[in-house]
Amino acid sequence: MQKLLAYPLTVIYFLVFGLTLVIFHPIQWFCYTVFGYKAHKISVDALQFCLIHCLNVLGTRFTWDNQYKIPKNKPLLIVSNHQSMYDISPIMWYMRRHHVKFVAKKELGKGFPSVSYNLRHGGSVLIDRKNPRQALTAMKAFGKYIEETNRAAVIFPEGTRSKTGQPKPFKTRGLELLFREMPSALIVPITVNNSWKTLRYGKFPMGIGSHIKFKVHQPIVLSEIDNHLELIKTIEHTITSAIILEE
Repeated sequence: MQKLLAYPLTVIYFLVFGLTLVIFHPIQWFCYTVFGYKAHKISVDALQFCLIHCLNVLGTRFTWDNQYKIPKNKPLLIVSNHQSMYDISPIMWYMRRHHVKFVAKKELGKGFPSVSYNLRHGGSVLIDRKNPRQALTAMKAFGKYIEETNRAAVIFPEGTRSKTGQPKPFKTRGLELLFREMPSALIVPITVNNSWKTLRYGKFPMGIGSHIKFKVHQPIVLSEIDNHLELIKTIEHTITSAIILEE
């Protein structure tokens, strides 16, 4: 019965979601072109707020659990598990005061209204997974940018989404590189639960009634840790141990 109901709700969701992206694309362009970064940032924040509420059409709820006061005057490296594209807007919205930027694959840099524009112009980095040299250069520049501007970088070390919620092993190279380029960073581990359920049936219909939960863990001062490989293991354990695999 739930899957049957999901069909019409998914159609409505796609219409609302698509319309939101189309509307905000020229808004972003106007804000960025005419008024610059600050205005563009406001338009992107508004976009994330709307995208989150688009999911309410599917009965999706969000819980953001953060018990820590995270300073704005330090660069952040947000490290999270990755279950679906619906991890992204909530992180951008709830962490918006930190000017969140993403490490994304280059394919997302074109063809997606609003999303592609923000990735290209909002300070995120697009990497070519098939071109290690380009990815290395781009990641170095990205890390320096975050370090110098005291903004927040988000990286999903699994490298791809988990379709069942079961975490994949963390890849260390990207984290190690960002550690070197962001020596004064505060590392913020985040665990995402239940995001994968929005795609439990595949792309159509979408899952309904999902309760997506985000758990922010104790931030870590990078400069206080010497062994970066051990640090990555600690971060991975912290994030994955809070994943709840429930149907």
